[in-house]
Amino acid sequence: MGLRTVALQRPRNGVIAVLAALLAAFLIFGAPAGSAHAETTPDGQEITDFYFGGNITYKGEPIEGVKMSVDGNGFKAETETGADGKWRLYVPEKEKYTIAVDEDTLPEGVIVDASQLPEGVTPVEGTSGSFEAEFGLTGTKIVNLFLGQGERITVSFADQLISRTIGGINFGLLLGLASMGAALIYGTTRLSNFAHGEMVTWGGVVVVLFTSFWNLPLWAGIIAAVIGGGALGWAMDAGIWRPLRRRGLGIVQLMIVSIGLSLALRYVLQFMIGGDTAQLPGASPAPMQLGPISLSYIDLIGMAISLAAILGMAYFLTRTRIGKATRAISDNPQLAAASGIDVDRVIRYVWIISGSLAALSGILWAYFRPGVKWDMGMQMLLLIFTAITLGGLGSAIGALVGSLIVGIAVEVSTLLGVPSDLKYATALVALVVILLVRPQGLFGRKERLG
Repeated sequence: MGLRTVALQRPRNGVIAVLAALLAAFLIFGAPAGSAHAETTPDGQEITDFYFGGNITYKGEPIEGVKMSVDGNGFKAETETGADGKWRLYVPEKEKYTIAVDEDTLPEGVIVDASQLPEGVTPVEGTSGSFEAEFGLTGTKIVNLFLGQGERITVSFADQLISRTIGGINFGLLLGLASMGAALIYGTTRLSNFAHGEMVTWGGVVVVLFTSFWNLPLWAGIIAAVIGGGALGWAMDAGIWRPLRRRGLGIVQLMIVSIGLSLALRYVLQFMIGGDTAQLPGASPAPMQLGPISLSYIDLIGMAISLAAILGMAYFLTRTRIGKATRAISDNPQLAAASGIDVDRVIRYVWIISGSLAALSGILWAYFRPGVKWDMGMQMLLLIFTAITLGGLGSAIGALVGSLIVGIAVEVSTLLGVPSDLKYATALVALVVILLVRPQGLFGRKERLG
């Protein structure tokens, strides 16, 4: 028996418009306070207490216009050297980062002389212009780079495309875990849960508490996170959503409640772990080269876990009584209730499963970024909604396929010239293109008129 999709009719256009407006307001006003007033440099960097800086010279002369970038711990920034060859890249915290020189902006036939790198700076294997750098005792790290004659290491476009596509599949699979849970919630309750991002964050936070705060083994933290995710889903339904459903609140009212719940949970999580980025044990391992593909053992484990969870969900929806009841409620809740299905009980199971999937996704997301931060779920929320809408509202398998499309589009976009700061916007472009062709989404049912 093939995997049936959990599909719903499209909501009215007015509800979609309200949802889009509230999401835009949420993303704008839900940002951390004070970020709009932060002091910035002329090239747009936010000035912090920590930065990498230095000079780039060739034969004793400064080189102007060399593009520099820093990447790590979920943060990216770019700058260029001035007429004096100086550059400075600000970062949010004292962690290890990758500093890269855009070799296309160097004089022809020269590369960075790796033999003259300062202490604490090491070349990234397989490259000639990327370096791992970490701070010393202070919040400033000076990295003077000297150029010399040499051959640049380049990777063909085809090899980069293959590598980015595999990375996109990895990202899409972990995104799919969260999206499938959110799609099941929408399918059974019609609720667009804006707090789903915090349910994702909760998974990473629990692992941080177990491993960093309480010094317990990683496996214990992962088990606790998955159980804790289910417990959070159960508590949210028992304490908030079921009472509100019984009072007959409308879709828009429930959605507004979920926005407020999201904000409350986000700052509770910040209180628990602080504003810094925490790393999970074994984060950022050295990648393995499998032809043109660069993957770490954590990437392989994460993809295997995602596939196992997805196959488990497929079995749950098609072979178990609760799964079949879930699909029945999504298709027609009134008919399901009339046929003797305990709708509230099934919805409770859906919230528990969705919470566990979100927590597992949060753990994998923390390794993919890498790092756990109190607001990291908000960064994934727009992608979750995009994947659900792309696949078809209320369709679990559609949410998975939509997540894979989003993941690949996000990772491949920078290869096609999209700035890294805008790569997540490419998911919206993919959404618009597909909805123009198929308005109900890939796996959604087309609404019949009359």
